[in-house]
Amino acid sequence: MGKHRLPGAVVAGLLCLTGCSGLADLSETGHPPRMTKTSDPTQAPDYRPVTMPMPPLQPPPTEVGSLWRPGSRAFFKDQRASQVGDLIKISVLIADNAALTDNTSAAGSGSENFGIPSLFGFQGKGISHLTSSTALDTSSASANTAAGTIRRNETVTLSLAGTITQVLPNGNFVVVARQEVRINGELRQLMVSGVVRPQDITEDNTVTHDRIAEARISYGGRGQLTKLQTPRYGQQILDSVLPF
Repeated sequence: MGKHRLPGAVVAGLLCLTGCSGLADLSETGHPPRMTKTSDPTQAPDYRPVTMPMPPLQPPPTEVGSLWRPGSRAFFKDQRASQVGDLIKISVLIADNAALTDNTSAAGSGSENFGIPSLFGFQGKGISHLTSSTALDTSSASANTAAGTIRRNETVTLSLAGTITQVLPNGNFVVVARQEVRINGELRQLMVSGVVRPQDITEDNTVTHDRIAEARISYGGRGQLTKLQTPRYGQQILDSVLPF
């Protein structure tokens, strides 16, 4: 009886998981996907402050009577983002092309022979089963041929405004940018985050994605079209656990 309870419990658990996720989809039936509220990104449940390797801190030199303020990037007031909460424009222009072709061929063979031609001169003398035949003879052969081709052609162009969420001890900025666009029942979600040097921010308060360290760029969405393009939960589970 106990043997039949375990598979039943597993199936019931999977049905509960798919049911919970299905309830979220049912709540949006007849309505476009809900947009998330504008909020402080540092208050998100999965937010973690960024830590980076830092050089030893040194106090800035002070010049008596100087009009230049230590840390300034211009003689006049700098309008570029420099403090937590300041806005910054992030420009993403990705044009990747890659083509990889791999061919692998391997072959191997082996053989082993083991026999007892004579045993202390007793061969054939009252011991009939001692013969000169081979006692052990094994052979093996293996071959493997594989070929693969990968072709990628990706282009992503977008611009969005972000916020400085941290100023690291060395002066670099941690920036987070999020944007949602809903069109005809499909919600597009854009997200960019990373670490920016103040020197890489241009005069018009813009930084390009190739100047962002530890960049995380996400372009996705949810809606009716996304649901149709996503395999069902049961199919995903079977693809993960089936060995064939």
